[in-house]
Amino acid sequence: MKEKWHRWLPLIFVALFAASRLPGLLPLNFSAAYAFVFCAGVFFTGAMAWWLPLLTLLGTDIGLDIYYWHHGVAVWDLPDLKNQLFNYAAYAALIWLGRRFKPESPFLGLLGGGLLGAILFYFITNTASWFFNPFGNPEYTKSLAGWIIALTKGTGGFPSTLEFFRNTLLSGGLFTALFAGAAKLSAPAESPAEKTAGTREPDGETETEPEEAGV
Repeated sequence: MKEKWHRWLPLIFVALFAASRLPGLLPLNFSAAYAFVFCAGVFFTGAMAWWLPLLTLLGTDIGLDIYYWHHGVAVWDLPDLKNQLFNYAAYAALIWLGRRFKPESPFLGLLGGGLLGAILFYFITNTASWFFNPFGNPEYTKSLAGWIIALTKGTGGFPSTLEFFRNTLLSGGLFTALFAGAAKLSAPAESPAEKTAGTREPDGETETEPEEAGV
């Protein structure tokens, strides 16, 4: 039974992540995306670790853009598209981070990796928004003060960047725990042969009769 569930794990992850992106379901920046791409790097094999999460993100982003466009929100403007590119660069970095771990890594280690991924996403996206400034925010001056504003206060008239970071960190930890826990609970148990694979048998001591000296 565990082997069957483990085989379906990528599709289960995709379905849960897609469902979490329904408009209005979660608070701003409280998303399963950070944990999804990190855990994809950990638990998905080969090229699937890259193309499946990125295509899932692209498909759900297009669906969300169409939804908001029908509700009068400008989502196809060049600044918005540039901002989404920053997000995808951060997602790729999180997949790369996940590839540094193994499915057999301790649960707490994976949880720490998911939290680190959320922190990386925050720094990458906000630093890119400050440096490239696609929306032309006057607060984002090309100085240390402008960068600090991008990482803490953000744009006037919107919730502070630190509030977004809080939601990013909390959701990164929560969903990483859920995804990693599900993956470990559904992993098939190792057989005794697999546990001893690659280990050497202890060298047996063999006694040999001493050769008689020639006469």
